[in-house]
Amino acid sequence: MDNNRTYRNPLTDRYAGAAMSYIWSPQFKHSTWRKLWLTLATCEKALGLPITDEQLKELAAHQEDIDFDRVAQYEKELRHDVMSHIRAFGELCPAAAPIIHLGATSCFVTDNTELIQMREGMKILRGKLLHLISQLADFCDANKALPTLGFTHLQPAQLTTVGKRFALYLQDFMMDFRRLEREIEELPFRSVKGTTGTQASFLELFAGDHAKCRQLEANVAKAMGFDHVVSLSGQTYSRKIDYFVLTILSGLGQSASKMATDIRILAHLKELEEPFGKKQVGSSAMAYKRNPMRSERITSLSRYLMNLPVNTAWTHSTQWFERTLDDSANRRIVLAEAFLAADVVLSILIDVTAGIQLWPKVIEKHIKAELPFMATENLLMAAVKKGGNRQELHEVIRTHSMAAARRVKEEGLDNDLLDRLRKAPEFACIREEFDSLLDPATFIGRAPQQVADYLEEEVRPLLAGHKAELDASGVDAVNV
Repeated sequence: MDNNRTYRNPLTDRYAGAAMSYIWSPQFKHSTWRKLWLTLATCEKALGLPITDEQLKELAAHQEDIDFDRVAQYEKELRHDVMSHIRAFGELCPAAAPIIHLGATSCFVTDNTELIQMREGMKILRGKLLHLISQLADFCDANKALPTLGFTHLQPAQLTTVGKRFALYLQDFMMDFRRLEREIEELPFRSVKGTTGTQASFLELFAGDHAKCRQLEANVAKAMGFDHVVSLSGQTYSRKIDYFVLTILSGLGQSASKMATDIRILAHLKELEEPFGKKQVGSSAMAYKRNPMRSERITSLSRYLMNLPVNTAWTHSTQWFERTLDDSANRRIVLAEAFLAADVVLSILIDVTAGIQLWPKVIEKHIKAELPFMATENLLMAAVKKGGNRQELHEVIRTHSMAAARRVKEEGLDNDLLDRLRKAPEFACIREEFDSLLDPATFIGRAPQQVADYLEEEVRPLLAGHKAELDASGVDAVNV
């Protein structure tokens, strides 16, 4: 069939990186099923079940060579994906066919594989977060003392610095990183639970030996790289786990969207720009435009990502008793797309952060336009120290501020408040100090020190502790 006549998911076809796409691919999923069947048989043999070395070797020899067309033929007849894969696997392993899936239910392969996919997906996101944190840390350090207008209510407020503003974004991602790390460490394995979670089939296989059932469960989990298993389950692991994982991914979307939205506003103010290719087209009609398309894409995909956890909440809340199958088709979509979306969002944000273009002269111009109003308190206090009457000085500032504001709003002229105050006899005592009192660097408080302290005390130690992972993990190319 012509690929262009069928729907193709933009997350894999247009955006996502190869590593994350592979984890949610049919090949990874179903080769993991085969690894689970081999692991189960190996652990059952070690605990005394009559499984031969030859059968295990046969299973091991066919872990990756999946005939998906043959599986599809079986599924047309059986209407059951797990049984279809068992049949196809059994044809390749005729000696081992009788012991494939021994004692297990379908959720042994489906649930455990999904937990593996989520774990491996979170590891990829962890590596990308480290890259993003490292880049943001360098940007914050380089610009920690560069004054810029602060905004509250999207209105000009007290000055901050470019580095301090971006350190707030950095702090959000540091929170996300710690939650992600904790989830990776604590993610449990379903392991072997049986059809309704009672392990009855395994208790039968081991002739009533409860200790061997528990040992099998622990051994399979360990062999698949998990330190612990869910204590109790029905047929499936609690779908609450999906919700916990996706809330962390939603958190990444929240942090990314907040930062990208601010970048879009700053681009509107012409204070900074995201990277823009030499041949990039901003608009089909307006050739001069440099639209913040990457940041817009981040906010667009983040909006989708942030809405996915509610889906998993509904799935968990509507699972009847030991399980219903209304979760299956839904989870095939939501789990994969949550990870793919998070992967794309981080990749684009890494690209944006690596190439941000600041325009300090524009930033300075905006400061100068608002500084007259912000500087009045400093001027008032300096004049009071020289013997001025605080109430009289306040009235002079109020009167001139109103006049200057009218000039700006009604006539579109520059703010001349400072010139008015320089000439006011009440401020003659500090006329020689005006320039020093109006230095933007005196309005940024401890912002540079706050950034430096945060980087030294929290960010740099975290990066140093993950240096090997940061050096080893790459950021695969995506369509940004």
